[in-house]
Amino acid sequence: MTGHAITLRGDGWPATYGAEAQPRMGFFTDTSVCIGCKACEVACKEWNRVPASSQGFTGESYDNTRALGADTWRHVAFVEQRKPVGAADGTESLVDVAARAEAADRWGLQTYQDGDGMRWLMASDVCKHCTHAACLEVCPTGALFRTEFGTVVVQPDICNGCGYCVPACPFGVLDRREDDGRVWKCTLCYDRLKDDKEPACAQACPTDSIQFGELDALRERAGARLERLRDAGADQARLYGEDPDDGVGGFGALFLLLDEPETYGLPPAPEDPVRDVGETWAAAGAAALALGAALVAAVFGGRR
Repeated sequence: MTGHAITLRGDGWPATYGAEAQPRMGFFTDTSVCIGCKACEVACKEWNRVPASSQGFTGESYDNTRALGADTWRHVAFVEQRKPVGAADGTESLVDVAARAEAADRWGLQTYQDGDGMRWLMASDVCKHCTHAACLEVCPTGALFRTEFGTVVVQPDICNGCGYCVPACPFGVLDRREDDGRVWKCTLCYDRLKDDKEPACAQACPTDSIQFGELDALRERAGARLERLRDAGADQARLYGEDPDDGVGGFGALFLLLDEPETYGLPPAPEDPVRDVGETWAAAGAAALALGAALVAAVFGGRR
């Protein structure tokens, strides 16, 4: 492999897999060509036998699955913005032209801005399979593990439902299923990867908004796509999760966004909340030893 060095910390990969370690696999989700069809959600549920999500009108656009959770491993968000995009009068969208035109031409789709300046941003979200995965680090039973493909998977037969991983995730991906209390999330279709098949969501996506492959190759592809969009005038376009120096060491699932991460309900600067725990405990231990020595000195000094 070329590109970013493989330095996943304390996760058993690739060192413990030895010759069985595979190139790190992941997703690149190009939201600029997402049409909101939710085929990825359906394919994910069908293949992984994920129970039905809560349905019904929520008052929040046409998004009836709301958010990622134990019963929603892929979630297609519908973000509505009532503001002009592109020309000053809102009649033309540079982002629309740059990002959606090819999908519209290819699939006969409608563009996503109406005459009133309403803009729809659609994005299929998923577990990020972080390089520094806090969920994996806090799991006391080993239910969470790093696979030979560098992805993070929950083993439901080992999960005891303690829930430590739920608040540890900076993206709010992990959740416990109501009927059994165990944690469930995207596995990046680990069973399919072992059979050299692409994940169900990527296979089902009709516009190639969800792309699957070796992570380094996806980074290069994402960078080239971003450059094309910016050259076409999509100044707000950006990559999310490609930086190995961010708070989680980079994602195993990259995203091309057409606006700021907050617009999509994503944290702008995610942090692994337990990455400094070791140093904190070491400092606390040193302070405790120093305090203990001071107490001993005080007691024996007072007796003399």
